[in-house]
Parts: sequence; structure tokens; C-alpha cells
Amino acid sequence: MTEMAQRQELEPAVPLAALFTAFLAVCLYGVGGGGGVVWARRIAVEKHRWLTDREFADIVSLCQFMPGPNIVGIAVCVGAKMRGTVGTIAAVSGFLVIPWAIGFSVGLLFLEYAYLPVLRNILGGVAATAAGLLIATGIRLLLPPRRRPAALLFAGLAFGLIAFAKLPLLGVLFVLVPLSIAIAGIEKARAR
Repeated sequence: MTEMAQRQELEPAVPLAALFTAFLAVCLYGVGGGGGVVWARRIAVEKHRWLTDREFADIVSLCQFMPGPNIVGIAVCVGAKMRGTVGTIAAVSGFLVIPWAIGFSVGLLFLEYAYLPVLRNILGGVAATAAGLLIATGIRLLLPPRRRPAALLFAGLAFGLIAFAKLPLLGVLFVLVPLSIAIAGIEKARAR
């Protein structure tokens, strides 16, 4: 039996409030970048000793492959490990309650004062900035495969089918992903 399993048998279950407040603290302290992961480790490994360093590293490795922000995946995994589904809900809720409350409050303010021209201009500027960032990110993602015409062809085809033909994203993905994988396999076989 591992050290952690023995410790869990001897200790009572982690209180849900402790999971909630731990990830609330991670949200408050870990602003930006990878700060959340650092604080999650400090709280889960060093402060509460819920996990060993190795267990935390395994969780972080798993979360690298999961969709979404790593820290939300860490909250899911730690909560599930400590208390199952309700632990997951407590940990994720603790992490998301402040951003949700801020976003909700700002949204209510914007709805209340949406008629003001200055607010419309601000929202227009924010929307333009977000669109510009999205376009720049798309261009950066296209730079590495520029030497691979098939990759550019599939990217352009996906864009055209979604943006201009107005086809649903999932339908386009279900058709183009298998085709692009097959073409990449053929290109790789030819290169050998």
C-alpha cells in the first residue's frame, strides 16, 4: 500500500469547504500565466498535504493533454481524488466563483448602461481587439505548416466551409479530420 493510501485510510475525508477555499485561494493568488499551478501545488502538496509531489506532477501531466486551462483540470482532478464528484464540484466552484461573479456583475452593468454611446464605443473596441487577437493567433498557427501545402489547403477549406458555406463546425470536423489524417499518412509514407 502506498504512503498516500495509508494516510487516506487514517485521515477523515477532506471537507468540501476546504476544497472550495483552497481553490478560491488559488484563484486569488495565481493571477495570470502559470501562477495558478504554482499556488495549487503549494496548497495541495505543501499546506494541506493532500497529494505528494509525484501525484501532483502526474495530475499536471494529465492536465496538459486535457482541453481547457490546466488549472481547471487540476481542480477537477484534486477534487475528484479527495472527495469524488462532489469534491470536483467544490474545487471547481471555488476556483470559478470570483471570475464568474466579476463577469456577471460587469455584464449587468453593461446591460444597465448599454444605451450610452461611450459604452458602445468601448464594447466595439473590445470586440475589435478580440477579433484581431483571434486572427493573429490563427495566422501564427498557420506559419509552421506553411511548408506543407496540404495543411494549408485543409485549414482554408475548413475556414471556407464554416465561414462562407455556414456549415456546422462538428460536421466539417467529422469530414475533414479523417481526410487530413489520411493525406498526412500518405505524405509521410511517400517521404520514406
